[in-house]
Amino acid sequence: MTEKEVFDWLSQVQHPGKDDKDIVSLGMVEEVTVTEGKVTVTLGFGKRPDPLKNYLVGAVRAAVYRNAPGGVEVEVKTVTKEAPAAKKSTLDLGLDQVNEVAHIIAVASGKGGVGKSTVAVNLAIALSRLGYRVGLADADVYGPSVPIMTGTEDLQPEAEPGEEEGKELFIPIEKYGVKWMSIGYFAQPGQALIWRGPMACSALKQMILQVKWGPLDYLLIDLPPGTGDIHISLVNDIPVEGAVIVTTPQPVALADVEKGVNMFQNPSINRPIFGLVENMAWFTPEEHPDEKYYIFGRDGGATMAERLGIGLLGQIPLVQSIREAGDNGEPVALGTRPDALAFLELGRKLVEAVNKE
Repeated sequence: MTEKEVFDWLSQVQHPGKDDKDIVSLGMVEEVTVTEGKVTVTLGFGKRPDPLKNYLVGAVRAAVYRNAPGGVEVEVKTVTKEAPAAKKSTLDLGLDQVNEVAHIIAVASGKGGVGKSTVAVNLAIALSRLGYRVGLADADVYGPSVPIMTGTEDLQPEAEPGEEEGKELFIPIEKYGVKWMSIGYFAQPGQALIWRGPMACSALKQMILQVKWGPLDYLLIDLPPGTGDIHISLVNDIPVEGAVIVTTPQPVALADVEKGVNMFQNPSINRPIFGLVENMAWFTPEEHPDEKYYIFGRDGGATMAERLGIGLLGQIPLVQSIREAGDNGEPVALGTRPDALAFLELGRKLVEAVNKE
């Protein structure tokens, strides 16, 4: 086993945020040392924090283990190119950056396609319009959509030194009175982030714990759909106070909602459900705002909420303007139409539910 062989193995490790270029051609491999029974790889990172750092370290370690003879020890070091000194893990930040957040609330769904992110973004804006200090962390690391929905996809958060040496903090993007953070700000447009569970969990924690949120009344966390590793990691490592569950009225969505509710109510997690939001509760044509067509079924979410013993926070109609507003980066909750007022009422009911706990 030679250093050249190790470099060849590392040339197969791609950086998801750099057009899938490999780390060798990007000049990130500072040094490779091969001694008897051990391989040491040193990766160089720029002064600006790379949110994929932990992922790349794991990918390098896996590439060497996969190709090297059995029993070889692998060590991966990281240095800052401008000041060659090893950095501490960003996850050592602990909970310092959320200590001034009054309520951390997860927005979850049992399955995809129910408009969870649309609800999360508009709920954040509604809470801001009600006078609260609000932030939203886009934790859907597989399909971050918050940058598009807020018209901030061309922006990238700045970073500043933390109080301790080697710890830098991201500054969230501020728009519409809300502080936004998403992994989508660091990935190339259209770039698929293909991560295993531990890598996704690590990125999620950085999107929350390495962000300078400041004092907030509400920090919403837009979770990916399902009930997997990310959700469990979140509630175990971050002080999530409770959850809001989003569904649509049709039976296939409601069946998965029950699984999501059961996850949060499991004794090992034990977080309250502040309520259920029935999205796409009915269809209303733009030209006939008083008409309602129950194309996905009627009151399925309301019935499910009653059966599970949780509150129904609101029923959001399926209106063309909601979709158009999200695609245009100007969430509908900014306006004064009935669909905007529905989100404002949703915000009021969430505040009431949180204050009852």
